[in-house]
Amino acid sequence: MTALPLIVGMGGINAAGRTSFHQGFRRIVIEKLTAEARLETYVGLATLMNILTFKDGQLVDEHDNVVATADVEKLYGEQILNGTLIRKIEKNHFDVDATVCHQRMSMKAEQPAVFQIKTKELPKPVPRSWIVTELEKGLVSVEIPDVLEVKHNTHRDNPIKAAGQFPTGFEPGKLYNSRYQPRGLQATIFGAADAIHSTGFSWDEIVNHISPDEVGTYSASILGQVQGEGLGGMFQNRLKGDRVTTKNLALGLNSMSTDFINAYVTGSVGTTFTATGACATFLYNLKAAVNDIQAGRVRLAIVGSNDCAISPEVIEGFGNMSALANEEGLKKLDGNGIADHRRTSRPFGDNCGFTIGEGAQFVVIMDDALAIEMGAKVMASVADVFTNADGIKKSITAPGPGNYITMAKSVALAQTIVGEESLQKRSFILAHGSSTPQNRVTESQIYDRIAQAFDITEWPITAPKAFVGHTLGSASGDQLAVALGVFSHNIMPGVTTIDKVAADVFDQRLNISTEHRHCQDMDVAFINSKGFGGNNSTATIISPNKTLAMMSKRYGDEVMTSYREKLSRVELVQQQYQQKADLGQFDIIYKFGDGLINDADIEISADGITMPNFEQIIDLPKTNPFDDMV
Repeated sequence: MTALPLIVGMGGINAAGRTSFHQGFRRIVIEKLTAEARLETYVGLATLMNILTFKDGQLVDEHDNVVATADVEKLYGEQILNGTLIRKIEKNHFDVDATVCHQRMSMKAEQPAVFQIKTKELPKPVPRSWIVTELEKGLVSVEIPDVLEVKHNTHRDNPIKAAGQFPTGFEPGKLYNSRYQPRGLQATIFGAADAIHSTGFSWDEIVNHISPDEVGTYSASILGQVQGEGLGGMFQNRLKGDRVTTKNLALGLNSMSTDFINAYVTGSVGTTFTATGACATFLYNLKAAVNDIQAGRVRLAIVGSNDCAISPEVIEGFGNMSALANEEGLKKLDGNGIADHRRTSRPFGDNCGFTIGEGAQFVVIMDDALAIEMGAKVMASVADVFTNADGIKKSITAPGPGNYITMAKSVALAQTIVGEESLQKRSFILAHGSSTPQNRVTESQIYDRIAQAFDITEWPITAPKAFVGHTLGSASGDQLAVALGVFSHNIMPGVTTIDKVAADVFDQRLNISTEHRHCQDMDVAFINSKGFGGNNSTATIISPNKTLAMMSKRYGDEVMTSYREKLSRVELVQQQYQQKADLGQFDIIYKFGDGLINDADIEISADGITMPNFEQIIDLPKTNPFDDMV
């Protein structure tokens, strides 16, 4: 039997809030929630944003005044809404109205320039045209008879002013001893811990059921860590007159999200994997995990991605490609001379570019047998993930035919699993929906042609980038989180940042709503991602109801009854974590040097390896996989 990869936990953070227990999803569709769920969401966001703190059994404000739970929406609702989703870039990133930069100047005076500087500040070597005269020890006079080339600090009005940022006031590095770590890695620690806690198990509880090498961690970021603590410092410090630290290079690598989880969260000695596929990076890592689980190489996996790249350099890079929505373009769209920073991302509508975001998304995946054994809560299953390239390209950033293949394969697979009626009536798409004029045409045409091939009409399309921006490597993780939210809440997010679908969109068979709406139980979701370079990927995600029905057929009533008894206990632990997390108590897992393995304590025999801190033995290969060739 092929193992079925089950999503049993999710965690992370983006502009909508915390991922676990659908907080971010609920923020997106908050006006459609019940009063109880809406209040729970407001309280959770208020503590996440450090507007309120849970102290001595009560919610208190910054002055230690007690705030009644029922009053949170009335007192802080507007502040919470304004401090989440896409908005003007806040100054903790950089000042978009006065972005620091250097300007080159060529100065030529009627008289030679003469000035005094310290000897140690002279450039090496001294330019030949400079006349240097020593005045006293450590001080010289410099005369420059020709043109003086200088760079001086100045500021520029950045034409791109909005991004999908973490909720205002949320600082992941303050939740643990973050030790000069870049923001993306801080978010990784938060997201991985959030995902593990959301399962209802401690990590050790799960790992003790399997061999240490049956665990896998699959994660990456596209750009690495671009802040000053990472690659930003390595590239900038010398030019700014500072020194490059010993950590800049190592902490900047795009594999560090995987490495940090292994080294500081789980202590895993199992499979470690990092793949980057541009904007499809989350799905590329999910594909690797699904393949390993289906092949039996791995039974438990953490899969994810992070990119926290709201920096002047990254924004200028995308902006110079005309990829980002800028002030001028937004003003032209609305025709009123005002750039609406809350509606910069407009998938499938009249738009002018995408909006960058920051995010870290992680899921915990088990094979179905392990989930049955432990009573894990099933959030969905991943039937497969398909990736295909575009073939020959003229422009490396342009879309291409590979996405037709990934979508067609995903839809065909879903039909074989859930049937034609479920596909046609109860499936939906989490679109890449980048909000560029080219994407709205090319991506919608793919969906329209696939819909014709499979006789689908009114196919629901939702586009999470409208709310959280494009979080680069973790973007398809945002899409997956929204899909799980739809399965849980039966609310289909509309593309509420557009007034209408653009005239050139192929939507004859698509349902691209501009409003959130309640929907029936959905059976399957398609997570679609398109990346620069021809990195196309689509995942087929089966709903929890359909997944449980599949498991019942495989295991029978008696096993499923036992499973449900275990599940009830797990759900109780999950509720306890949700209540704590909604009050800002995240129990961050950060094991810096805790549980180091002494090489001398490793026991090795011809049959297996016993590792300290792990209950199960690691079996060594005993059969020849190429026996027919020997």
